[in-house]
Amino acid sequence: MRVLKTKAFARFARKAGLDDAALCNAVSDAERGLIDADLGGGVIKQRVARRGRGKSGGFRTVILYRRGTRAFFVFGFAKSDRANVSQDELVALKELASEMLAYDEAGIIRVIESGPLIEVTCNE
Repeated sequence: MRVLKTKAFARFARKAGLDDAALCNAVSDAERGLIDADLGGGVIKQRVARRGRGKSGGFRTVILYRRGTRAFFVFGFAKSDRANVSQDELVALKELASEMLAYDEAGIIRVIESGPLIEVTCNE
């Protein structure tokens, strides 16, 4: 399972205090079928706990996800900041999922090397 994050998401995660282990836990939950919200088109929403607090008071992450192969963290927000993604954002996320989930291994490596994606290290 390949787990990646966009540079924009990496900035959000750093400011929010979310480490790679928390992201790996969210993907691990999804792999076990524990998906908080399946938004369709390869887009899921997973809750991630704040440090020292539970998931309910934590963050929401939007992941472009294909079971068993890859997960791209692309968007994150605190529930206190906004309720959900808008319909327009969801349409854009589904288009992005269609493109990114179709990357082959060479394409992923190219995008990592050029900078927009960062690999998340999960110790499974």
